[in-house]
Amino acid sequence: MKLSYDPRYNIAYISMRGELAEVVSIQVSAELVVDMSPDGSVYGIELLNANEQLGIGAIREFIVVNEATGERADLSQPLREAA
Repeated sequence: MKLSYDPRYNIAYISMRGELAEVVSIQVSAELVVDMSPDGSVYGIELLNANEQLGIGAIREFIVVNEATGERADLSQPLREAA
């Protein structure tokens, strides 16, 4: 999974898959688009007006949690260094 952010257009994209595929984009709301791959799985999620939705600039803690195992990865340090 990869989260990318383009400040020029204020768009974030959460990519669920690394390989390229044809997708069908489904606009869920004015600020949320879900890309579906041909097999019906989620390929990615596009967040419009991303700085407000994700709190970009205000994020000081970013932790990824595996709910099945309880394993946690703290990715906050790069955010603190960039601030």
